[in-house]
Amino acid sequence: MWIRCFFGALLVLVLAVCLAIFGNRFNRRWERVFDPLRTLLLGVILSAVILFIPLYTEEFNGSGCGPLETFLISVHNTIRLFVVDGDFDFVVKHLRFDENEWLYNAYSILFSLLFVLAPMLTAGFVLTFFKNFSAYLQYLRNLFADAYIFSELNEKSLALAESLHEHTKKKKKAPVEEAEAGDEKKSKKRMLVFTDVFDSGEERSYELLTKAKALGAVCFKRDITARFFRLHWKNSKLCFFTIGEDFTENTRQALTLFANYRNRKNAELFVSSTQIETELLLANACFGKKDDKNPPEMLVRRIHEVRSLVGRTLYQTGYQALFASAAEGEGGDKRITAVVVGMGSHGMEMTKALAWYGQMDGYSLEVHAFDRTAASERFSLACPELVGPFHYDPETTPGTEDAYNITVHDGLDVDSKAFFDAVMALPPATYVFVSLGNDELNIATAVQLREWYERAGHHPYIHAIVYNTDKKEALEGITNYKGQAYDIHFIGDMRTTYSEDTLLNNQLENKALARHKKWGEESEFWQYNYNYQSSIASAIHYEAKKACGIPGIEKASTDRTPEEREAIRRLEHRRWNAYMRSEGYCYGPQRNDLAKLHPCLVPFEALTPKQQALDDD
Repeated sequence: MWIRCFFGALLVLVLAVCLAIFGNRFNRRWERVFDPLRTLLLGVILSAVILFIPLYTEEFNGSGCGPLETFLISVHNTIRLFVVDGDFDFVVKHLRFDENEWLYNAYSILFSLLFVLAPMLTAGFVLTFFKNFSAYLQYLRNLFADAYIFSELNEKSLALAESLHEHTKKKKKAPVEEAEAGDEKKSKKRMLVFTDVFDSGEERSYELLTKAKALGAVCFKRDITARFFRLHWKNSKLCFFTIGEDFTENTRQALTLFANYRNRKNAELFVSSTQIETELLLANACFGKKDDKNPPEMLVRRIHEVRSLVGRTLYQTGYQALFASAAEGEGGDKRITAVVVGMGSHGMEMTKALAWYGQMDGYSLEVHAFDRTAASERFSLACPELVGPFHYDPETTPGTEDAYNITVHDGLDVDSKAFFDAVMALPPATYVFVSLGNDELNIATAVQLREWYERAGHHPYIHAIVYNTDKKEALEGITNYKGQAYDIHFIGDMRTTYSEDTLLNNQLENKALARHKKWGEESEFWQYNYNYQSSIASAIHYEAKKACGIPGIEKASTDRTPEEREAIRRLEHRRWNAYMRSEGYCYGPQRNDLAKLHPCLVPFEALTPKQQALDDD
């Protein structure tokens, strides 16, 4: 019995130590199961109980005490270890191994280790308790503040939290007169909360936790779906952000949060995901139907990083990048030649967006996209009519079509001579977009392209994606050793993508919503991605029309001259045709949105007068 219990106790202790050290190395979710302190605490308890059992079995031998009494007294003495009340002399006195000196020594050493470990774990557990208690106390002190709650502590959530904190500081410094300009606009105190936060020995985790604490944020170990947040004051904002790296997990958490808070006013939910399943699940579960007697109060928003970046880029700098940089073409029109390098998610989205954004009177558009893979097949599958033949019969459907030409070049690596030859064989580029999925490669490729074009006497407008904010800011205004500016515009950094202005106070989104409300309900704008993206594209292109000086664009439709009205309708229909094809729609005699077929994907002349009137911008 002594030998079995010794090796059993040793095995339990070793196993507990291994789980405490390595249990969460391969899967972050295991931290909830194999919390190091609790795992080690449980291992020491079991190990000590096992060691005490043979000792008290011998002590009670012949006294009439059974196994239950022996087990309970072993548990009792184990508890004494943790409150520094253990009697080591009693243990040594009962270790009688006259013929097994090694067993005596082994038992003594293992017991000595447990006598030291137990009080240390008690102290650690008490400190952890007070640490968690401090977080709960901090939260309860701010129950009346607007709460911004994040599903994880990562670079995205921290960037947004820093932006919210910075805006709060600016509002505090604003003059009293501005703060008092309207009771509705008075800003309340804000509280930042990170959930699912575990202390980790990793350097990056430590840095994130340090930055979060510097913001005064509350850090909970519990999941964002915990019902604890229902205690929050009902008149204060409760804003949830599920913005982890796992999009499926983000969606799962969002659906749970919506179920818990759907009827709470002043509650908002932001879900980060580029997956189609997220769009479908949110549309189906998180929005009230027209006949719903209990429509939800909670506002639900989806964060699509890729489409958001492309739309934001065209909205903010599209005119300078495309139209102001256009070259003189034949026949008096200006020529836009766009080169997209990298057909990943960002490159694919930009190529599609350029097709409709570049539709403008007085301009011709040519887009050349490059990738090392067979991107042309993926692009053609996603947008059959954007690069392929139109499905309507031009013999029976007369009229002019969209003014663009898109070519996808496959199998060309940016480091190859073939890529250089292909780029230089094109008409001089006026716009370049670089997105290869890697900051270093994006920067190097953008610089290389600037060198090639300068050598050829051209100076296109260049956008290159750089995710790292510190790197992006350090690259602003870079020059060579002669002081010559590279004139490369870096976009897509984390701090801009996840900022209050981008996600919570989005001007483009507000303009798109205003355009949508001319013909539909606000709930449908948020519920269906089709409505949201269509209105976003319309708002972006409207700003481009104004910047390009399209006659009559800033007038109401009824105030335009007949010539202005028809020209704008024709242009808007060209833009709409290209946009719908970029979304994968094709011509069909009957509208079928499941099949992405639309009968209006024809030249303007083929529309009825009633249909033409719908193109008033």
